[in-house]
Amino acid sequence: MRVHRVVLNSRPGKNGNPVAENFHMEEANLPDKLNAGQVKVQTLYLSVDPYMRCKMNEDTGTDYIKPWQLSEVVYGGGVGVIEESQHANLAKGDFVTYFYWPWQTKAILEGSTLEKVDPQLVDGHLSYFLGAIGMPGLTSFLGIKEKGHITVGSNQTMVVSGAAGACGSLAGQIGHLEGCSRVVGICGTDEKCSILVSELGFDAAINYKKENVAEQLHKLCPSGVDVYFDNVGGDISDTVISQMNQNSHVILCGQISQYNKDVPYPPPLLPEVESILKTRNITRERFLVLNYKDKYESGILQLSQWFKEGKLKIRETVINGLENMGVAFQSMMTGGNIGKQIVRISE
Repeated sequence: MRVHRVVLNSRPGKNGNPVAENFHMEEANLPDKLNAGQVKVQTLYLSVDPYMRCKMNEDTGTDYIKPWQLSEVVYGGGVGVIEESQHANLAKGDFVTYFYWPWQTKAILEGSTLEKVDPQLVDGHLSYFLGAIGMPGLTSFLGIKEKGHITVGSNQTMVVSGAAGACGSLAGQIGHLEGCSRVVGICGTDEKCSILVSELGFDAAINYKKENVAEQLHKLCPSGVDVYFDNVGGDISDTVISQMNQNSHVILCGQISQYNKDVPYPPPLLPEVESILKTRNITRERFLVLNYKDKYESGILQLSQWFKEGKLKIRETVINGLENMGVAFQSMMTGGNIGKQIVRISE
């Protein structure tokens, strides 16, 4: 059987910006017969995420992320439907998700690696399993629970950078739900600022491309910053940290401003920023959601409940077609998305 797949065509270089042409779509053959334990799946949705940028390098710089190989099929988070099964616990018509889903229209996968999902958890929006009711949702929820130290009624202020992205757009809402009295988002367009405040419940938003972030933070966070959900790193984070309170907390989710640079993760801070962390006793520990697998199930149920109750609003940006995986990736890396960037492969 002939299928379409996307392979890594070229690497952008450690200091280069990824472009759509780094990816290439081609045809491939799928075996007709399944081995015991295997399933044939039709791909419905695929995810593109900032962490994938380091997979484009020969050396990802981490031991838990493996690089994509040139001329080989690319993979990441995916959701699909089973068309044929030789696995005892999976049947035709079941919906499944997998963190290493190949970027192809159909695939043969080991059934034991797949997680069966219940469409009722997302009211039928299967793509949400790649976003708010999936890894980005868990990253935001568990990051805040484990590293945010939010106490209901203690009048805490949270700042979120990359606030209109997959994690940021959820983190601000979860901050409120967990007890923050004020949540301010930082993002890169007026449209994003407007959506954060009018749709997603942020108290205020700053357009870092137009406004003076330090001045705006001073105005919008008069009591200083108690919790900082950091998706971007770089200058913006240095500015936020300079206005953080004694005994406050940085949730180190991502550092997208640094991903096209050859620096370690997390990137080193300027000496003056390190000094602020020390003198104010600000925690800034690396957060890795993969270390909290025992909390995934309860976390997904909580996120689903908030969504169904209308307390967690979900935004996503959907591009159609496997041939547009590279376009979607480039757009996500340059802030073209609001909420989770998704590619719809088939209905």
